[in-house]
Amino acid sequence: MTGNIIGERFVVVSFGESHGRCVGAVVDGCPPGIPLTEEDVQVELDRRRPGQSLVTTTRSEEDRVEILSGVFNGYTTGAPILMLVWNKDVDSRPYELLRNKPRPGHADYPAQVKYRGFNDYRGGGRFSGRITAGYVMAGAVAKKLLAKLGIEVLAYSLEIAGIRARAMTVEQIRNNRYANEVRCPDFEAAEEMKKAVLAARKQGDSVGGIVECVVLNMPVGVGEPVFSSLDSDIARAVLSIPAVKGVEFGRGFEAARLRGSENNDPYTVEDGKITTETNNSGGILGGLSTGAPLVLRVAFKPASSIAKPQKTVDITTKTPAEIIVPGRHDPTVVPRAVPVVESVVAFVLADHVLRSGLLQ
Repeated sequence: MTGNIIGERFVVVSFGESHGRCVGAVVDGCPPGIPLTEEDVQVELDRRRPGQSLVTTTRSEEDRVEILSGVFNGYTTGAPILMLVWNKDVDSRPYELLRNKPRPGHADYPAQVKYRGFNDYRGGGRFSGRITAGYVMAGAVAKKLLAKLGIEVLAYSLEIAGIRARAMTVEQIRNNRYANEVRCPDFEAAEEMKKAVLAARKQGDSVGGIVECVVLNMPVGVGEPVFSSLDSDIARAVLSIPAVKGVEFGRGFEAARLRGSENNDPYTVEDGKITTETNNSGGILGGLSTGAPLVLRVAFKPASSIAKPQKTVDITTKTPAEIIVPGRHDPTVVPRAVPVVESVVAFVLADHVLRSGLLQ
């Protein structure tokens, strides 16, 4: 199995390059009879589509999805589902100029070494955030499957440029996360985030941030310890999103500074149902879902392509060089990463609920 495939029962194959003909995904293992149309997928894709606001890249892609197999008369057939979007607004000229001068923060140099120079380097090729369009396509299918169990996946921008949203209710997150350009349900924080992003763009720079994801209505006991535990599989998938540098569940790294008496979640009974008084574990213990909301946070580094001069080397001459990265780039990847995080978490959960026998 190669690095472009993930999942055991709900299998996702990612394909395409940033400036190639198309990007997309194949989903294998989706049960038959799940209602699915191109419009269902398009709704999710439109949330990550470039060129929609001042805080994202100006590359303008229509990203109209085409489902080429696995769906008939509005339902999944049980066959592999192949979905793609065509790359249309492509300008590869800047990358020809930078071919032998690796961009700091990008995979240009290690990729050239690994693939002996045969890799598609245009726009970052296989290492571009553009490939996450395929992640979102797969996530759209997974969300339809999870809906049969009432499982809901909600992500939003928790922090951008050091500006953090206040605590939000589930209703506020659900209703407001896509109500502004930065995808933050706290409108006051969102306005400050936008100002910080635009200030960085004006200076030719970029900023990072944190996406939080909450999963509601998880059944108890989903997960396959030890090496396919629920959190380890989610972490592996989330870390496959370009620009992600960290992931934590529940209290995460903060738990390292607590005592056991502070971090443990006491059990209780509410309306005849076993639950916990707190959720410091983030809904996962021992790699298994506890039934509490699953909570994780994903750290994104600042976008690596910036307009400031940066030091690099000329690979051919092995001499120092300086570059300014031209082209159309996101001053922050966080807003467009929100639907990507939702999608990746969704297709991991879809795989695990199938493995648990909760759906056939």
